[in-house]
Amino acid sequence: MNVSRMNLTLRPGTAEDAAQCGPICFEAFNAISRAHGFPPDFPSPEVAAGVIGWCLASENVFSVVAELDGRVVGSNFLWENAVIAGVGPITVDPSAQDAGAGRQLMEQVLARAREKRFAGVRLVQAAFHNRSLSLYTKLGFDVREPLACIQGTPPRVSLPGRTVRPATSEDLDACSTLCRRVHGFERRGELEGAVHRGMASVVEYDGRITGYTTGIGFFGHSVGESNDDVKALIAAAPAIDGPGVLLPTRNAGLFRWCLDVGLKVTQPMTLMSLGLYQVARGAWLPSILY
Repeated sequence: MNVSRMNLTLRPGTAEDAAQCGPICFEAFNAISRAHGFPPDFPSPEVAAGVIGWCLASENVFSVVAELDGRVVGSNFLWENAVIAGVGPITVDPSAQDAGAGRQLMEQVLARAREKRFAGVRLVQAAFHNRSLSLYTKLGFDVREPLACIQGTPPRVSLPGRTVRPATSEDLDACSTLCRRVHGFERRGELEGAVHRGMASVVEYDGRITGYTTGIGFFGHSVGESNDDVKALIAAAPAIDGPGVLLPTRNAGLFRWCLDVGLKVTQPMTLMSLGLYQVARGAWLPSILY
């Protein structure tokens, strides 16, 4: 379908858009994954609609919807609950791929990021998707980390001296301090939400918190002083949620351990950033946002 980008309009998203944007999100990810022989990120249109609905309902998420001749053809989101903003999911109806919707949706959230004066913007993209890699690079993003999406049954092993327990609100300060030490900024908003939902855990070593996670899976991030801290969090997880957990493959020790305990790589991904970026000073696992 060859259409002019002049027919495209962008507007803020509303809760009612989930019914149309959800199936588009499913079809978009399913089409590109199937074309390259990888499993889809979403198992069904209903699951995709649930994720999009969550994005649209979140008060710290800026949403934008693209319409072509009055028909919804895509959406994008900017997560605004830290000094670094996260992008995604961005999806465009496969039938409208040549309308310029992807670029305009990205330009809109980047304009929002500049308006709100975020120190940086980050995203994670499928490494096999050449078009998105090229678009994001043209828009100013730099490749920062090669990632592997890893799935499987968490190993029921213990790490010497390390204890994992559910995180509480009393742990927020210690976890935020740890995140600042490793990444240079904190992700307190995400952590608070994960604690409230009962998804967050901390690992303790020698009487203090040395790592935390907002969830072992696609939408959770983890931070640790060492590889053993992150290993303990993975090992204690009841399951790996969604398509998998994202692991920086340059951390060869942690990557090798995951493979040795039976976890499998499902797809390659790439962490990209625009603006402020500090190389991590510890072990970590990004979420699908960053």
